[in-house]
Amino acid sequence: MAAKSRPKPDAPDASDRVSRIREGVTAAILEHRLLPGTKLGEDEIGEIYGASRTLVRTALQQLAHEGIVNIEKNRGAFVARPTPADAREVFEARRLIEPTIVDHAVDAVSPAWIERLQQHLSEEREAELRGDARASVRLSGEFHRLIAEMSGHSIYLGFLKELIARSSLIILLYRRHDTPACGTDHHAEIVTAIHKRDKQAARTRMLSHLNEIEAELFLKDPAVDELRLADVLGA
Repeated sequence: MAAKSRPKPDAPDASDRVSRIREGVTAAILEHRLLPGTKLGEDEIGEIYGASRTLVRTALQQLAHEGIVNIEKNRGAFVARPTPADAREVFEARRLIEPTIVDHAVDAVSPAWIERLQQHLSEEREAELRGDARASVRLSGEFHRLIAEMSGHSIYLGFLKELIARSSLIILLYRRHDTPACGTDHHAEIVTAIHKRDKQAARTRMLSHLNEIEAELFLKDPAVDELRLADVLGA
């Protein structure tokens, strides 16, 4: 009888390791620690996360499916470099779904959710006051994700997570000047409208907010510096 093959060392927690890689790369993008065009070497990522090349490749393929990573034949994987046309499409998509998301959020409003949103706004303000740009960028994206979670619409939440990650790359490449990409004042206005159960005001403020973010973009092809993965993923 042939001996049974032994499982690979990382097989028992393979899905956890793939998730950790995906979350680590996505978080580094959201915090602008990974620049568009950065090469994502499988061996280096494997060392950082203690994962096999197979698991790293799986994670990168999932990120490529979401448009966050580009995989080029015979060259490997790179953080995506969205074009100006990509940027316009992403914000068009966000303008289509986020007003509907906020409608559902108004329907789901509760004292517990308002408290959670207010706490998040406090964290955003604190990050701004201490000049923590990375935290500000991450929290800005998380605000929109939190509204989608509140809406209770899992399909929209999945779409928005992808769009937020793509938006972060776009903002990093095309923002006109060093100003907050997603203002807390606008976020506070959205929360106020939700708290009042005013769908029209919530939709209007969300659309105005997204339009202003896009208006801050200077849509031209930028140059990209290279980074060592260990410097941003191994921190």
